[in-house]
Amino acid sequence: MPDLLLSIHIEDISPELYGDRRPRFFTYWTNDAYRATGCYNLLCSGFVQTNHKIAIGAAITPTSSYRGGQFDISLLIWKDPKHGNWWLQFGSGILVGYWPSFLFTHLRGHATMVQFGGEVVNNRRGSHTSTQMGSGHFAGEGFRKASYFRNLQVVDWDNNLIPPPNLKVLADHPNCYDIRGGSNRVWGNYFYYGGPGRNPRCP
Repeated sequence: MPDLLLSIHIEDISPELYGDRRPRFFTYWTNDAYRATGCYNLLCSGFVQTNHKIAIGAAITPTSSYRGGQFDISLLIWKDPKHGNWWLQFGSGILVGYWPSFLFTHLRGHATMVQFGGEVVNNRRGSHTSTQMGSGHFAGEGFRKASYFRNLQVVDWDNNLIPPPNLKVLADHPNCYDIRGGSNRVWGNYFYYGGPGRNPRCP
């Protein structure tokens, strides 16, 4: 079973965990595909925070608004070639902390896949959840309406940032949440994504 290092999510709305519906910056790790290991943020040993200027699990502010101002957060994850730890960088040069190499098996060497995107937990039976992804609007609405990732890059063997090879876009339930990718000189590789969840096309 492969490792799963990340869930570095820019937005997590979890009333059960935080007691409100505000979007938050959070981390999650597991080394057995969610079976018995791992946890959110700093609720168990695992992620080692080295800089407390960034509060993991804290509410995000300001947030983008539909047809209004758009705010980006830059994140970088890379493996320290000397110690094998996986570091998290927030913004321009703020090292938040790291996942120690001993947590993982496959990721002790390198990652074989990187995923960007949104995720919704659906515990409903018989109908889809009405939980929104991103702004709650489909990718086709574009800038200032749909959520987006931009300037997608990966770290290569020489520790350089490069465009991701073989980039593919995928939506598990495109009538509930969808995705549209593209590339240009300003945004590099990017995609819009999201949706309302349950709707007439997604019962």
